[in-house]
Parts: sequence; structure tokens; C-alpha cells
Amino acid sequence: MRWPPYKHVFFDCDSTLTTVEGIDVLAQAAGKQWRVEVLTRAAMDGDLDLQEIYDKRLLAVKPTQAQINAIRQVYKQNVVEDAAAVIAALQELGHEVYIISGGLAEPVIEFGVHLGVPRENIRAVEVFYDELSGAWWHNDVTYHAAKRYRDFDEGALTVSDGKAEIVRELLAGKRGRSLLVGDGISDLYAGGAVDLFVGFGGVVKRQRVLDEAECFIHSSSLAPLLAVATGPAMLTSLSAPLRSALMDKINNLINSGAVTFQDERLSQKFRQAHQAVYSRTH
Repeated sequence: MRWPPYKHVFFDCDSTLTTVEGIDVLAQAAGKQWRVEVLTRAAMDGDLDLQEIYDKRLLAVKPTQAQINAIRQVYKQNVVEDAAAVIAALQELGHEVYIISGGLAEPVIEFGVHLGVPRENIRAVEVFYDELSGAWWHNDVTYHAAKRYRDFDEGALTVSDGKAEIVRELLAGKRGRSLLVGDGISDLYAGGAVDLFVGFGGVVKRQRVLDEAECFIHSSSLAPLLAVATGPAMLTSLSAPLRSALMDKINNLINSGAVTFQDERLSQKFRQAHQAVYSRTH
């Protein structure tokens, strides 16, 4: 049985492509970890709207530009298992890959580009700095690094139900089915703008996302997403390095229950498509 591919694949960033939350990294450096983590968890679990806590978290930390830029390296050091290989495989098979994040633009964009996602396909939240903080009269590299957070660009990515707007904007005029994968409530809400929402529980398993996602990945690896996004049959078309790195792992994870569906008909269709490919290659 054929499983239809999803041409456009949208990723959340924090706790989906990287195992950390950027704002929590800033909070830990400032000694405000507990306070900020509580707010982040409440927003991601759907207990508070993101709009209610976005500015509160940043004001509690008051990060410098250097501290925000440092998140880039933390992201890179904590890449979710197989995330880079999955993105490379999707692009090799002709899929469009995007990142839509409520994280801070500077580190999210650099991290996304590092993973191979085109810069123009990445959306995150811009922040503004106090131009009079630090030794502003020098206007050198040290001054720019020491500038402190002043405000953020309020918009669709700073409210819990805003990602759908960005998805629609990026899909405007494009053909093909779409899929979004993420861990939080804002991702679940954005699922209404795509053909399939995939919840990711490899870093944090949020109960409401697990309960309501059409599809859910239970493994710490993102590898099973590749079979969902491309269709199991397309895995055999991967170049040798990616095929050897991913195919057996994907098969083993799917067989162990790493991918589940709310709809039994959809579940059977996917498993039949996967089994048809697995039986031919083993």
C-alpha cells in the first residue's frame, strides 16, 4: 500500500531539533532557572498562553547579546538524535524543509543553517537591545556583545496559537502536502494549517500533545519521521551513506512502536506501507 509523501516539512526547534530550550539556557546562566522553567513548562503544556509569559521570561534574565548568541553553540552541542541526517535525507528526496520557532532568531537561524535548512525557510523571534547599555560610546565588538535585551518583536510566534499563520504564509502559492513536527501546544495548534501534525516526545512527552496529535513519535531519535514524511518506499531511494545510516534504524524503531497514530485506518495504512518495504529489503 502506498503512503503519500509530504512535500513540505516544518520543524519546531527547541525540544524537537535540539534537546534544550534556549530560554532555559539563558536562565541557567543568570541564576533564574527555576522561575523561567516553570513559566516555559506552563506555556508548552497549555496552562498559560505564550503571550502571557514571553516578555516575563526575558525580563527576568535580561540577557546580553553575547549570551543570546552563545545559545547557538549549546544548540549544536545538543542536537536531537538523527536530526541532521533526517533533514539531509528529506532534502535529498526533494522535500522542502522549514523551521518555525518561538525561540530567539539569532541562535535559531544559525542553528538551522548549520543543519542545512535554507535561511529563508527559518522563522523565529527577533529581539531588540538597549543601545545605551554597556560602554556604548566605544561602539566596538565588546560594546555590541554587552548590549542587554530591551524588547522583542511581538507577532505570531509569541502567542500560543500563532504558528499556523506563519505556516500559511510560507505555503502560499506552493503545491504539495504538508507536515509539522513539534513537542508543544503551539505546535499542536499549528497542526490545523498542515495536512498532518506529528507530535515529538523524544525530549519531553507532553500529555496533551500525546493525546491529541494525529501521529506521535515516541523515540529519542527523529529517524522515524523520515518514513512518515516521505513514505516508507522512498527510503530505498536514499543515497548509500544515508540509507545505511538510517534505514535499519527506522525499521527497528517502527517495529518497536516508535510511531503511533490516533486514527486506526491511518495507522494500518502506514504499517502496511512500511511492512511492504521491510519485507522486500530483508
